Amino acid sequence: MAFIKSLLQQLIEIFKRYSGLMAVIGFASGVASFLLVEGRETYAQLFAMLMLVSWVWLVLENWLRAGLLRRFGFDMPPAMMRFATQMVQQESLFFALPFFLVATNWGQGQAIFTSLLLLCALISVIDPIYYKQLAPRRSLFIVFHALSLFAVMLVVLPLILHLTTGESLALALVMALLFSLPSLGQLLPNGRWWRLPLLVLMLIIIAMGLWQVRSWVPPANLRLIGITLSQQIDHEQRTPGASLRQIYAAALKQEGLYAWTAVRAPRGLREQIHHVWLHNGVEVDRITLDIRGGRDEGYRAWTHKLNFPNDSVGRWQVRVVTDSGQLIGLTRFTVSDDIGIDPGPEPLPQAAENAL
Repeated sequence: MAFIKSLLQQLIEIFKRYSGLMAVIGFASGVASFLLVEGRETYAQLFAMLMLVSWVWLVLENWLRAGLLRRFGFDMPPAMMRFATQMVQQESLFFALPFFLVATNWGQGQAIFTSLLLLCALISVIDPIYYKQLAPRRSLFIVFHALSLFAVMLVVLPLILHLTTGESLALALVMALLFSLPSLGQLLPNGRWWRLPLLVLMLIIIAMGLWQVRSWVPPANLRLIGITLSQQIDHEQRTPGASLRQIYAAALKQEGLYAWTAVRAPRGLREQIHHVWLHNGVEVDRITLDIRGGRDEGYRAWTHKLNFPNDSVGRWQVRVVTDSGQLIGLTRFTVSDDIGIDPGPEPLPQAAENAL
């Protein structure tokens, strides 16, 4: 037992001396998982499982510490436990970052979430800030702790369990809050009858608040490879025609418009996405598509919108979103007035088509 204790202390001294080492390891494993997710998904799942195991260990640290003391007489020093917590947080944040960096639409609210992750990752490797500014402020530390777990869960749940983005978001939110419950409980006095009901109420309020801003969370395992607006689709080649950014109202009314997208997703993942059509910022249509993961070029699918309003002149936007409302990507086009042009016969209803 003395040998194990000595070995642990030596490892901790090495990581303390090279404080950024765990961040480098975490970021490297994240990049490796990101690159392997389409090719050798088994390896990506292995990295994801390691992330989960590290968090399970962290959640059970108090019981493990008591068990080691009772069974082997080895009392793990508090400084060692604090460092282990920091190490897991570093590893989780830097593991998740590559997925969020490529999935973020930087002109949208998602930039706030990813920038917050970047800030947390930097704080986790700057010891004077982490130990002197963050750790003593218990409420801030709980938020930091929960965010680290939330981010890594959003990445690993689709890889391991093949959950949809919406299911992963809901489960990650619940797990992050539940795993933070022991720390959250330390903010309230013991021995009060209202302590447990208040904790439950706090969790419900926090969960509801976070769910309302879920559109700011990038879908970590979905990435828009391509999006094109066109009036033609080559059904055999499954490719769009010439891309356009501007169209006359009569041509739009008569021929409609295709929205072609290619979305990359992990192998085995099946997901519903939506093409949301907005006119001058107001949603006018939502067309659902089913996609499957596993192609390097992304899963190619398109919608053909034919039913446009009579007054279609103005700014249009097609947003590609998940069932939970998370933005995957978007494109814009403008409809110009063309008075005097025959609009032709009434169009048929819009349709959605899938292709590999």
